Amino acid sequence: MREITAGQVTSLVKSLALKANTVIGADILQALNESRGQEESPLGREVIDCLLENAGLAREKGVPLCQDTGMAVVFVNLGQDIRISGGGLGEAIEEGIRQAYEEGYFRKSIVRDPFDRVNTGDNTPAVIHYDLVPGAELEITVAPKGFGSENMSALKMLKPADGLEGVKRFILETVERAGANPCPPIIVGVGVGGTMEKAAFLAKKALLRPVDARHPREQIAALEQEVLDRVNRLGIGPQGFGGTVTALAVNFEVYPTHIAGLPVAVNIACHANRHAAGRL
Repeated sequence: MREITAGQVTSLVKSLALKANTVIGADILQALNESRGQEESPLGREVIDCLLENAGLAREKGVPLCQDTGMAVVFVNLGQDIRISGGGLGEAIEEGIRQAYEEGYFRKSIVRDPFDRVNTGDNTPAVIHYDLVPGAELEITVAPKGFGSENMSALKMLKPADGLEGVKRFILETVERAGANPCPPIIVGVGVGGTMEKAAFLAKKALLRPVDARHPREQIAALEQEVLDRVNRLGIGPQGFGGTVTALAVNFEVYPTHIAGLPVAVNIACHANRHAAGRL
């Protein structure tokens, strides 16, 4: 049984939260640079230039990529041969988020209750997803999720008879309804299958995949490309000013489901799609 201290977890989460909010992923940077050459609108190209300049300044100065530093979503792969000493795992993660948002001067956006709306003052609690896996490693991904994009996400319990065309139609309707709100070019995470909550989780998890990595199943990979092409034909364009680049990627995750159901969730991320991962 391998032992990891709560302090080690806190330190890792703190560093990941600081990085995720200030350093854009290499895959996103490459996609933005490539999208500039694909964008037919002069204004759209100018917007992409601004996004790239913003990313450079954030990294250089250690300041947030966006004023909305989001609700911290944390994915934990916990090896079954690990023991956490000196405190609870959840508490250690929350402390790392708390320290990062204080040290980074990040905006604290979390309210303690959906109804009384009183700010917690430290951007906790986070939303933490745990997965128990074989081995003796602890892998943590911190994904701050701004609500300009989160609010544009949607879930629908389709009927099996709606089929693949119904899934594609729902995705396109969701993106078109979102318009400029999620700060395009966006990344579209799609979860299909399972139950209501499983589809939503899959859609969120799909956003963690690099934008240049297609689904391992050939059929799903082709579907991702088809939906991406159709999204980019909507004409929303960078920051909603019109153009040919509305999305950088469409990532699907699928799961078995019930004979009577076809749950579909669409989770939209802004162009930065902030996340950072590390291991202990």
